[in-house]
Amino acid sequence: MIRFSHVHKSFARTGAALANVSFQVNKGEFVFITGPSGAGKSTILKLCFFEERPTQGEVKVYGISSATLRPTDVPRLRRRLGIVFQDFRLLEDRSVEANVAFALEVTGTPPSQIAPRVSRLLSQVGLSAKATALPQELSGGEQQRVAIARALANDPVALVADEPTGNLDERATRGIFQLFRDINANGTAVLMATHDLDLVRRSGCRTIEVNRGQVVFDSASDGGFRASEPLETMEVDE
Repeated sequence: MIRFSHVHKSFARTGAALANVSFQVNKGEFVFITGPSGAGKSTILKLCFFEERPTQGEVKVYGISSATLRPTDVPRLRRRLGIVFQDFRLLEDRSVEANVAFALEVTGTPPSQIAPRVSRLLSQVGLSAKATALPQELSGGEQQRVAIARALANDPVALVADEPTGNLDERATRGIFQLFRDINANGTAVLMATHDLDLVRRSGCRTIEVNRGQVVFDSASDGGFRASEPLETMEVDE
């Protein structure tokens, strides 16, 4: 479903961000991407939804390859992926239900289908009672639930989440993580970047650790492998 094959990524200003990264996320998997700040976690996720392209190597997502990607392919791909960010990125002047509806409107969903789908999504994330509230009237955890509902609007095959609990307290973090687990249990793959190692350890999910732009550990490979030394000279940009 998501495959990185010997991926390198460099930026003009900061140099190399990823070096020879290879891994695969299969249908229905829940995978954490961990590592310190600047390790390359966000770069990996940006490559997944083609906000960035690899400098070398190939990223293949749901049958679409970075090597042959056309601009017209990007919107089609993003309809198959749900994307969740740390900072929510909600429309502040629109209600909860309008934020979720917007994701359906821009992808051409027939108007008659939008209201019932929004209602179902808000029920799924536990926010039916907050449908008419504005984002500033919600807690951080509730705002992230709106963002997740929006990401689920087009029934994605995978969710890509970049530090989705980074701005939340411990209680809200537990709630959001359980929501991701429930979504994954229904068949949606989840690729989640986080620096919350306690959350990772408690989860029992597959973990890919990135350090200085390299994969140094993957718990799915022969019970987990750890590279001997990350590349010391690499400058990274997450």
